[in-house]
Amino acid sequence: MLTIGDKIPAFDLKAVVDANMPADDFPRITNESNPGKWTVLFFWPKDFTFVCPTEIIAFNELNEEFADRDAVLLGASTDTDFVHLAWRQSRDDLGEVSFPWLADVKKELSDGLGILDKEEGVALRATFIADPDGIIRYAAVNDLSVGRNPAEVLRVLDALQTDELCPCNWNPGEETL
Repeated sequence: MLTIGDKIPAFDLKAVVDANMPADDFPRITNESNPGKWTVLFFWPKDFTFVCPTEIIAFNELNEEFADRDAVLLGASTDTDFVHLAWRQSRDDLGEVSFPWLADVKKELSDGLGILDKEEGVALRATFIADPDGIIRYAAVNDLSVGRNPAEVLRVLDALQTDELCPCNWNPGEETL
């Protein structure tokens, strides 16, 4: 698995940006689509599952907070763009999600990051924060059965952006070391 100090691999993937988009015109998002921005890239194993929508919705609730920090939120799985669109259209709460979902169908990005589950062949529940130069500054992976905490990802982004030493349990507004 790639880790701190590694560069996010180059990617060029179809994306679903909203539930109302036409199914014949999926935009492409690349690792260079958001120059000068931090990137929060998180993967889930499969669409139409149970833990994944809880995370997607929780990340979406914080999407404006990420944007306020010059960070772009990108979700991804190894499902197709058509499956992503169908899932977003099947549920009102997922239909309201405001960040793009990447379709890593060939598994090139998830393989490049080293996050493919060896038994299932799907992306692990992985989260990466990359700085504006595409360098990974945070990497975490949860078991397929355990959801992550998007508020903690936001807290870590805040800490990274201080460019200071942040003690255990640091929160924005508190003193750094």
